[in-house]
Amino acid sequence: MSVNKYRDHLLVLPEDDANRQIANGFLLHPGLNERAIQILPPAGGWIKVRETFRYGHISEMMKYPRRMMLLLIDFDLHEDRINDVKEQIPADLADRLFVLGAHSEPEDLKKNMPEQNNTYEKIGKSLAQDCVDQTDHVWGHELLKHNKKEIDRMNRFVRPFLFD
Repeated sequence: MSVNKYRDHLLVLPEDDANRQIANGFLLHPGLNERAIQILPPAGGWIKVRETFRYGHISEMMKYPRRMMLLLIDFDLHEDRINDVKEQIPADLADRLFVLGAHSEPEDLKKNMPEQNNTYEKIGKSLAQDCVDQTDHVWGHELLKHNKKEIDRMNRFVRPFLFD
């Protein structure tokens, strides 16, 4: 489903299919305003996410001031990956762009989840529930807890229009 470009909305650019499935699971939450979020096709690697954003979305974000973007990447155990991505962002867009992902990769996350969250879609839906409840049952997982600052920032900017 397409979003209304003139209303607050979030575009999600996943690195790969596993991240796309997690994002799609997020969409399954019944309290989600599905007209305010759109999952884009996987870019094919974190560098391609960065470059796709840089060359394909910066001008669109400037054109549509109510657009926010989430880059969903694998951190591949690199603590500074978020800085590698964020240094490509113009300062005037920094508040509207978020970078999240598994500390290693989603496959490790899936393997280390309890049975009730043993698919990417279930992980995504549980992450959405954490957002609604403002808890960290899943976001606090060892492979996701490094996202805390970005989640806190997203809660301020995105949560009000994403969840009814």
